[in-house]
Amino acid sequence: MAQYIGLVRHGITDWNAQGKIQGRTDIPLNDTGRKQAALLAERLKKEDIAFDAVISSGLRRADETGAILAEALNIPLLEPEPGLVERAYGQVEGTTPEEREQRWGADWRQLDLGQERDDALRDRAVKTLESLAGRHEGRNLLAVTHGSWLAQLFIALFGQMSQGHIGNLSYSILERQGAEWHPVLYNCTKHIQPSDAVTIHRGR
Repeated sequence: MAQYIGLVRHGITDWNAQGKIQGRTDIPLNDTGRKQAALLAERLKKEDIAFDAVISSGLRRADETGAILAEALNIPLLEPEPGLVERAYGQVEGTTPEEREQRWGADWRQLDLGQERDDALRDRAVKTLESLAGRHEGRNLLAVTHGSWLAQLFIALFGQMSQGHIGNLSYSILERQGAEWHPVLYNCTKHIQPSDAVTIHRGR
């Protein structure tokens, strides 16, 4: 029997709109982010895959998103899963694109500024996914997490072809059959209406 894990990036925050890297800094959703979560909830009510519970990372922007989804879908919001937490970005957290380039240059991602390495994040993301699937065997779970976490998970599972910017309130679905994961939906934001569109920088 197939098991589905829905993967959601949290809604937008003021820092997202300003292009600031958030990482482990605990920033809440803004009003647009809350509206985005409600739009996804309405979409999920109409789709074929039914989720049994929602789980989030423990950071407020993910927890708020998860709470909106759980309430609208009338399913439990589980205790946060620390393995879903965003990459730590060290010295870079709280900086805008202009500040990052001014302080460290265009190749700042290649410097050791206290951020979690790609390989470490990929390993953590895959282990967290497997752990969630095992602990909730036979149930479909909706996990609310973060942009960099999701990007590295998809690269780990499906290679560089899946590399790309993960939008706020993007929705993806993975299907587990035996020990294998198969992508059903990737980085979809069709539920967000044009009136709610926000210019989003690559800062997570």
